[in-house]
Amino acid sequence: MNISVIIPLLNEAESLPELCTWIENVMIKHDFSYEVLLIDDGSTDNSWEIIQEINTKNKNIKGIKYKRNFGKSAALNTGFQLCKGDVIITMDADLQDSPDEIPELYKMILEQKFDLVSGWKAKRFDPISKTIPTKLFNAATRYLSGIQLHDFNCGLKAYKSQVVKNIDVYGEMHRYIPVIAKWNGFTKIGEKIVEHRARKYGTTKFGLERFVNGFLDLLSISFVSRFKRKPMHFFGSLGTLSFLMGFFVTLWVLIEKQYCIFNGLKVRNATDQPLFFLALVALIMGIQFFLAGFIGEMINVSSLKKDSEGLIIDKTF
Repeated sequence: MNISVIIPLLNEAESLPELCTWIENVMIKHDFSYEVLLIDDGSTDNSWEIIQEINTKNKNIKGIKYKRNFGKSAALNTGFQLCKGDVIITMDADLQDSPDEIPELYKMILEQKFDLVSGWKAKRFDPISKTIPTKLFNAATRYLSGIQLHDFNCGLKAYKSQVVKNIDVYGEMHRYIPVIAKWNGFTKIGEKIVEHRARKYGTTKFGLERFVNGFLDLLSISFVSRFKRKPMHFFGSLGTLSFLMGFFVTLWVLIEKQYCIFNGLKVRNATDQPLFFLALVALIMGIQFFLAGFIGEMINVSSLKKDSEGLIIDKTF
């Protein structure tokens, strides 16, 4: 199969018929073999009924339904597990992503040998309250990840099959799939300017809080990706630094006391000096960091994916 199109959705009943017809026309025009996975992330409107109706007319379009809302990352991860195409395309269901971009994205993966191609909505139809935080978010991600993309959070992306089969997306980490891919060894990451269409139906499902959550998730994914297989390198380094600082300060306090006694100077008890207690705190913290590193070495990486546990797929076909 040439292409799998994965579309997470939440209450997008109005846009689904038009979107699926558009995708079908593009696939027929370019003679692609394909599947479309519509992942209903706990919609409360009649999205699932629409998906069933579409499936009766086109068996290439399949549906997965969750009992409740688990989030976009969980929906994408399920799609990644189930898809069968050589090239995987992800896009949003709100018609702001254009299916006409699919052939060029497919060509970039197959012919130019990219592992991942991310869309870049250079011209956006969003208010300034959204575009400015987005630019700051993308700049911070570029700086911390070293990946030179303009739009990390664009829903329209293309992947080589091996990429989606070897990464896990959980929590709210869908914003950082290029970062996750890079730290899993898929380093050929490209970018394509894509059309950003004005929203035709409904309202956005994301608020301004996503930018705060997004920054925290960036710190989290940076730490997990770099140290999940070697936590002792992180905690051990902090522990060594803290322990040595505490040790040498304690040693200095004790040597100073002995020096004063030997030279007949006024002597202060070590316990009368605040510096001594700060040194003890540093020693204790150093030991705790070491213990955290040892425990981290023994914890399975699967514990980092608790947010993805307990997904309940209600229906599928």
